[in-house]
Amino acid sequence: MKTVNIYQAKTQLSKLVDEAASGSDIVIARSGKPIARLTRITGKNKRMIGLGALEGQGWIADDFDDPLPDEILAEFEGR
Repeated sequence: MKTVNIYQAKTQLSKLVDEAASGSDIVIARSGKPIARLTRITGKNKRMIGLGALEGQGWIADDFDDPLPDEILAEFEGR
């Protein structure tokens, strides 16, 4: 594991990202104290979202986008 100070991380970010992508962990430190870690993203961190997975399991009322009644609108507007 490689440790760099925050100034080095700013000036060499592209190089450090390449190192992390190839499998090296890089610790970023401020005043000698570790504050962050730059690491490779592996396949297990990816999350697939199935589009339409909840299709047909919810509903929206027919009047969902109708104007609010005056008394409710007044409450929202603080009148």
